[in-house]
Amino acid sequence: MLAEDQNQNKMTSERIASSFRDPAGFVFSREGQIYRQINFVGKECYESLIKSGFYDSLVKSGLLVAHEEVAVEPFDSNTSYKVIRPAQVPFTSYPWEWSFSQLRDAASATLQIQKTALEFGMSLKDCSAFNIQFVNAKPVFIDTLSFEPYREGEPWSAYRQFCQHFLAPLALMSRCDIRLQKLWLANIDGIPLDLASRLLPLRTWLNFSLLTHIHLHAGSQNYFADKAPSGQSQGKVSRNALLGIIDSLESGINAQNYKAKGTEWGNYYANTNYKDASAEHKKKLIEQFFDKIGSQELVWDLGANTGVYSHIAAQYSKRVIAFDIDPAAVEKNYLFCRDQKDCKILPLLLDITNPSPAIGWANEERRSLFSRGPADTVMALALIHHLAISNNLPLSLIASFMARICNYLIIEFVPKSDSQVQRLLASRPDIFPDYNESSFEEAFLTQFHLEASEAISESQRRLYLFKRLSM
Repeated sequence: MLAEDQNQNKMTSERIASSFRDPAGFVFSREGQIYRQINFVGKECYESLIKSGFYDSLVKSGLLVAHEEVAVEPFDSNTSYKVIRPAQVPFTSYPWEWSFSQLRDAASATLQIQKTALEFGMSLKDCSAFNIQFVNAKPVFIDTLSFEPYREGEPWSAYRQFCQHFLAPLALMSRCDIRLQKLWLANIDGIPLDLASRLLPLRTWLNFSLLTHIHLHAGSQNYFADKAPSGQSQGKVSRNALLGIIDSLESGINAQNYKAKGTEWGNYYANTNYKDASAEHKKKLIEQFFDKIGSQELVWDLGANTGVYSHIAAQYSKRVIAFDIDPAAVEKNYLFCRDQKDCKILPLLLDITNPSPAIGWANEERRSLFSRGPADTVMALALIHHLAISNNLPLSLIASFMARICNYLIIEFVPKSDSQVQRLLASRPDIFPDYNESSFEEAFLTQFHLEASEAISESQRRLYLFKRLSM
């Protein structure tokens, strides 16, 4: 995967842990730069991609990451045909971190690529959701070696994977519960179709796309699972029949919807106790803090909600990752960013108390969230009380954690007297005698130097700018 080299030894070549399944080639890093080695096994497919004009078409349409062929030493000279240097993706994200519409847009982009591929005599040989990344809030395909020449009559080899990686999770999120997206973490190759079939409501058997591509597809898989190969060729699938399958999948994808209704935090800004003057003062303080620390490469906004303050950070940085635990808030943020011409914000789902772990082969195939950092600056606005009170996290642990993931920290302290904290304490005893501004400062000054702080006008909250001590 692109951008998987962060925090690795930049002075040596290292094969990327997630890139080992395709014999046609793999990704490696060297001195901080990402390369893709194309093996002799993948020579025919790569040359067909280039010579057919399909590569130029995909890059021009913004559907495929661009690359250049480079004369550098390959990682493995015994198998190497060519080395290319792809444009680097700013931040690697995974499907379980995406909003509903991000996953649906990734599915639509994948089907669009497959349909266009047929026009150039090519086809996708795999449809992994991990081949999609988001750049400027748009889905981009990143695996140059996922294409092969189309052969008339052959079934689409990536059909099952598309159903598992896109249609099944989208149907479960749409028809059952948005939280079923987390099934990804236990099923790294997508949601098994038999599981999806059992979980989906009975009425989905009346939906042609879901009946065909999930229920009957799952039954077919189960039927043939223990059958010995007959030695006969699979049934022929004409080009028109394949286009019909793609159209049917498109209809199935487009029919899945998630209405981001007002959840507890999706309507946060409508329910906040901030006055207009307080909100404006908070924005100005954030601008002043960024003016003080200067332009940033990467900002993480933890608890970003719908991204109001992420957009301020984007004015001072190349990239902002806007994390929130609420699917409705992330959905709203993504849809807004998607409509912008040049949005530097990537909204993602995150439970900061249970972030994305390292999973897959040797626990290295898909990396943990925080191994993809650190960020230059972290914003943690209206978050500290959720960590300390809702989750019983000591202030000292929060401070040391923040010091692991950033150089600069913009953090808002929300006192017990604040109505939002009172709301949290309404359903539980107050067992937090050390949750106060003095203890907060004491804990964070063990890890950071205080650069600035100021009370937010017409509120009881205070905004802080810290700089990590070890910088």
